Amino acid sequence: MQNVPNTAGMVYSFNKFPVNREGAVDRSDRSRKGRVLNTKTSDGEVHVKTSNHSRYLVKSLVHASRVLEAFQSAGDVLRLRDVVTRTGFHKGMCFRLLYTLHQCGFLDKVGENHYRLASEVRRRRLYRIGYAAQGQDTSFDREVRAGLVRAAEREHVELIVVDNRYQPKIALRSADYLIKEQVDLVIEFQTDELIAPAIASKYLEANIPLIAIDIPHPGATYFGANNYQAGLMAGHYLGRWAKKHWDSDPDEILMVELHRAGSLPKARIRGIQTGIAEVIRVPERCRISSVDGDGQFQTTLERVRKHLRESKARRVLVGASNDSSALGALRAYEESGRASECAIVGRNAEPEARAELRSANTRLIASVAYFPEKYGDGLLKLALELLSRKAVPPAVFTTHQMITTDNVDHFYPNDSLLTPANLMQS
Repeated sequence: MQNVPNTAGMVYSFNKFPVNREGAVDRSDRSRKGRVLNTKTSDGEVHVKTSNHSRYLVKSLVHASRVLEAFQSAGDVLRLRDVVTRTGFHKGMCFRLLYTLHQCGFLDKVGENHYRLASEVRRRRLYRIGYAAQGQDTSFDREVRAGLVRAAEREHVELIVVDNRYQPKIALRSADYLIKEQVDLVIEFQTDELIAPAIASKYLEANIPLIAIDIPHPGATYFGANNYQAGLMAGHYLGRWAKKHWDSDPDEILMVELHRAGSLPKARIRGIQTGIAEVIRVPERCRISSVDGDGQFQTTLERVRKHLRESKARRVLVGASNDSSALGALRAYEESGRASECAIVGRNAEPEARAELRSANTRLIASVAYFPEKYGDGLLKLALELLSRKAVPPAVFTTHQMITTDNVDHFYPNDSLLTPANLMQS
């Protein structure tokens, strides 16, 4: 694996070419026989380029390999029409290729017009997949990226990673870069709903399939949270906690939102409010408040501090957009000496939140887990299905689980192995 800086972030290219200690591609004869070349831009930055040797390709073999790729397993039995659908080739070409591959022993004929693989052959070409990482400095973002890198390496997929740096302008430049790299598919993780149509339009025009993580993009296959369900789970838990620990109804329900993410995450907020109301009575005097924490610890800390200067509520249920915001809100309550007045539920069950859940008398009572460490496998499976032209649902939802002070050790028994240093890197 080699890491090459570019204007959008880092490139991970799983071609196994040697690199020197400075990270540059080895200029030896062995390296020059590979597929990766280094070029420098006017500003001195190094980019990975794939050399163009298409004139050496034997197109009939490329077409034959595409037909073999249409068979997803050794037992897959396909008709001529199935191969036409999966490859996009015209019927006459598919018939000739099937006949030739059968005569050469690569395919068995089953019945009159059905075929299956006769031997174990490589059924999938090397895909180039682009990943535009969110770029927020959280363990969630890091775990999604690390899981995807591992999955790509295991499946022999060339993964090109760029960093959106949690900024819409950079996300747009990242899209331009991945299009220029001629990737086969893009996995997009960026949070700003307002620029989602512009990003999606770029990929649509370039005819590049798109998977969007957590924030919907027009025309993209969605992968991520079932926001309303996750909110409902959080609301139910807040309601049960209040019913058990308070002898009266809540005075305030505080929602720490993420406005830039747009309409879909608001479904989570509606779910929290609905979930609370399904468990306990919410009196008319109960104030429903919200602050925009922007999904970040420091922003949430500052805005909840300001909110607490104006709010005199003594029993407050807090639903946060993610764990960074949950921990920011908790810090604000602790600094003001009012931690006993709140109960907070976060989202993502990140390592920092899990550590807090283990603290004695903490008022972070739970977090809805999304298991970002498993995103990589799910994302790559979905990507390969799309590239193989399999039918996929418009949305693939991740599994959610309430992680509480009581069950955190059950779901994450190895957290004790984390040190402060690798906690920051997890």
